[in-house]
Amino acid sequence: AEAKEKRKHILDLEKYVDKRLHVKFSGGREVVGILKGFDPLSNVVLQDTVEYLRDPEDFSRITDRTRTLGLCVCRHANVVTMCPADQMIETENPFAVTDE
Repeated sequence: AEAKEKRKHILDLEKYVDKRLHVKFSGGREVVGILKGFDPLSNVVLQDTVEYLRDPEDFSRITDRTRTLGLCVCRHANVVTMCPADQMIETENPFAVTDE
Protein backbone atom coordinates (compact mmCIF):
# COMPACT_ATOMS: atom_id res chain seq x y z
CA ALA A 1 0.00 0.00 0.00
CA GLU A 2 1.27 3.41 -0.96
CA ALA A 3 1.60 5.97 1.84
CA LYS A 4 -0.86 8.83 1.54
CA GLU A 5 0.70 12.21 0.96
CA LYS A 6 -0.06 14.57 3.87
CA ARG A 7 -2.30 17.44 2.75
CA LYS A 8 -0.95 20.93 3.31
CA HIS A 9 -3.03 23.51 5.15
CA ILE A 10 -3.97 26.70 3.35
CA LEU A 11 -2.52 28.56 6.34
CA ASP A 12 0.86 27.48 7.68
CA LEU A 13 -0.06 27.85 11.37
CA GLU A 14 2.59 25.38 12.57
CA LYS A 15 5.24 28.11 12.73
CA TYR A 16 3.00 30.17 15.07
CA VAL A 17 2.39 27.45 17.69
CA ASP A 18 3.33 28.76 21.17
CA LYS A 19 3.40 32.33 19.84
CA ARG A 20 0.94 35.16 20.48
CA LEU A 21 -1.71 35.44 17.77
CA HIS A 22 -4.16 38.32 17.16
CA VAL A 23 -7.55 37.12 15.90
CA LYS A 24 -10.42 39.25 14.56
CA PHE A 25 -13.90 37.73 14.34
CA SER A 26 -16.93 38.53 12.23
CA GLY A 27 -19.03 40.81 14.39
CA GLY A 28 -16.01 42.86 15.44
CA ARG A 29 -14.59 41.06 18.46
CA GLU A 30 -10.78 40.87 18.75
CA VAL A 31 -8.63 38.63 20.94
CA VAL A 32 -4.96 37.90 21.52
CA GLY A 33 -3.76 34.56 22.84
CA ILE A 34 -1.03 31.93 22.57
CA LEU A 35 -1.68 29.47 19.74
CA LYS A 36 -1.73 25.98 21.22
CA GLY A 37 -3.26 24.02 18.37
CA PHE A 38 -5.26 23.98 15.14
CA ASP A 39 -6.96 21.56 12.79
CA PRO A 40 -7.18 21.17 8.98
CA LEU A 41 -10.16 23.58 8.87
CA SER A 42 -8.10 26.27 10.67
CA ASN A 43 -10.10 26.13 13.88
CA VAL A 44 -7.61 27.38 16.46
CA VAL A 45 -7.08 26.88 20.20
CA LEU A 46 -5.71 29.90 22.08
CA GLN A 47 -4.39 29.89 25.65
CA ASP A 48 -4.22 32.90 28.02
CA THR A 49 -6.66 34.70 25.71
CA VAL A 50 -7.56 38.34 26.28
CA GLU A 51 -10.42 40.12 24.50
CA TYR A 52 -10.08 43.81 23.68
CA LEU A 53 -13.41 45.52 24.38
CA ARG A 54 -15.09 47.97 22.02
CA ASP A 55 -16.12 51.53 22.83
CA PRO A 56 -19.90 51.38 23.57
CA GLU A 57 -20.38 54.81 21.97
CA ASP A 58 -18.27 54.09 18.85
CA PHE A 59 -18.36 50.38 18.04
CA SER A 60 -15.68 50.80 15.35
CA ARG A 61 -13.13 51.74 18.05
CA ILE A 62 -11.33 49.35 20.39
CA THR A 63 -10.58 50.59 23.89
CA ASP A 64 -7.72 49.77 26.28
CA ARG A 65 -10.17 47.78 28.41
CA THR A 66 -9.73 44.01 28.28
CA ARG A 67 -11.49 40.88 29.47
CA THR A 68 -9.59 37.68 30.30
CA LEU A 69 -11.06 34.64 28.54
CA GLY A 70 -8.40 31.98 29.23
CA LEU A 71 -8.48 28.91 26.96
CA CYS A 72 -10.57 29.45 23.80
CA VAL A 73 -11.53 27.44 20.75
CA CYS A 74 -12.03 29.79 17.78
CA ARG A 75 -14.21 28.39 15.01
CA HIS A 76 -12.83 29.00 11.53
CA ALA A 77 -16.21 30.17 10.23
CA ASN A 78 -16.14 33.18 12.58
CA VAL A 79 -12.49 34.17 12.04
CA VAL A 80 -11.90 37.10 9.70
CA THR A 81 -8.15 37.60 10.17
CA MET A 82 -5.27 36.07 12.11
CA CYS A 83 -1.78 37.50 12.45
CA PRO A 84 1.18 37.32 14.83
CA ALA A 85 0.43 39.76 17.67
CA ASP A 86 3.90 41.33 17.48
CA GLN A 87 3.44 42.14 13.78
CA MET A 88 0.05 43.87 14.04
CA ILE A 89 0.23 47.55 13.12
CA GLU A 90 -2.75 49.89 13.30
CA THR A 91 -3.11 52.08 10.22
CA GLU A 92 -5.43 54.91 9.27
CA ASN A 93 -8.47 53.84 7.21
CA PRO A 94 -8.02 55.38 3.73
CA PHE A 95 -11.74 54.96 3.01
CA ALA A 96 -13.05 56.70 6.13
CA VAL A 97 -15.39 59.60 5.49
CA THR A 98 -14.55 62.75 7.46
CA ASP A 99 -17.23 65.00 8.97
CA GLU A 100 -15.86 68.20 7.43
